Parts: sequence; structure tokens; C-alpha cells
Amino acid sequence: MLEALDLHKHYHQGEIDVVAVNHFTYAFPPGLTAIVGPSGSGKTTLLNLLAGFDVPSRGEVRLDGQPLSRLSEDARAELRLRYMGFVFQQWNLIPTLTALENVAFPLMLAGVTPKERVNRARHLLETVGLGQRAAHLPSKLSGGEQQRVAIARALALNPPILFADEPTGNLDSASGARVVDLLLHQAQEGRTVILVTHDLELARKAARILHLRDGKLLRVEEASLERA
Repeated sequence: MLEALDLHKHYHQGEIDVVAVNHFTYAFPPGLTAIVGPSGSGKTTLLNLLAGFDVPSRGEVRLDGQPLSRLSEDARAELRLRYMGFVFQQWNLIPTLTALENVAFPLMLAGVTPKERVNRARHLLETVGLGQRAAHLPSKLSGGEQQRVAIARALALNPPILFADEPTGNLDSASGARVVDLLLHQAQEGRTVILVTHDLELARKAARILHLRDGKLLRVEEASLERA
């Protein structure tokens, strides 16, 4: 269980004190949760806090009861490797590695044997429909294909939590729909998937929508029976 307890994050911009996240409290259940709000509403800052990339000014993020802010940076990095996967708008693939090698990279960091990581990476590429593209460099893949490689990489260590920050922002509608289907499948498999998006049509595919404005959680919109 990932939960945020009275999260508050502020920083100084010159002489101005900017409040990016303001008393945010929510426990994220398994399934797909979308976080929406206008530009500057604090969506990405909130994601960074939830993932332990940043620490709150006040409040806590807890993973299975453990406060992330009390861990060292190295311990938080290890926790992210083992328990979290990330899909961003920019795919962040390593350009000199093939699709297979990109997916296998987290497995190498985790000390998985070469044979096991190749088998796992091949399986994941098959899962996202790219088994025939395993030997291709990112430059030889379309944007949608690169994003699907990024999803496969995010799933390499079978994390219980998956973060997606504007994952369809650079994709055409058909590629974006395929990426969304992959994320929905992961949520249906029991993962906690947290999607940050400005696209309300995309957000309405989630089981619940958190509406954020000025860093505050305004309301939680549950899925209708038609969407569930």
C-alpha cells in the first residue's frame, strides 16, 4: 500500500514561497488511479514525492507503513528499483542499447544472471507486442514502439507499483491507445498504477480520478459502472 499523509511541499522562487503540494492525503489502492489538473497544479511534484525522488516539506509518504523520507537516498533508490516502475513522456531509452538490452538493464542492476535477464526481457517484449523488434536500437523504433519498450523495462522486476507521467503525450492516437491498454492490463493484474495526465478522456479510463488544483486534492471521482 502506497499512502500519502498530509503531504506539503514548498520551495523558494526568488523571494516568493511557492506551495506545490498542499496537505495532500490519499491511500492508493491497487488498480489504475489518474491524477489530473491544470498546468502548475502540482501533479509532477506529487509524483516525485510519491516515488521518493524528492522529500516533502511536511507530511509523509509511506510504502507498506515505511516512511520514505526516513530512508537514505541510496535506500530510496534501492526501493524504487525493487518496488516501482516508471513510464515517462520522454521514453529515456539508452540509445546505444537494443530494445532487449534496454529492458534487461534493470535486471542487470538487480544482479539477475545473464540468461535469466535475457529470457525475462524477451518475454516482456513479447507481452508488449515487440518480440520481433528485440534487436533494434531505439532510433529504429517508432515513438509508440519506444514507449512500449519503456513499459516493458518498467515491468522488468515485476514491481507492485507503476508510475506513468504523461505516457501518451508524444504519441499519435493509435499508439497512445495501445499504451493505455497496456497500462490498464497492468492495473487489472493487481498492480497499483498511478497515471499523471492532463487528458481527461484518458483519465476517465481509470478506476478513480484525483482532481488536483494548486497542490490541493479537490475531489476524488470514482469510475462509473460503464468505465469500471
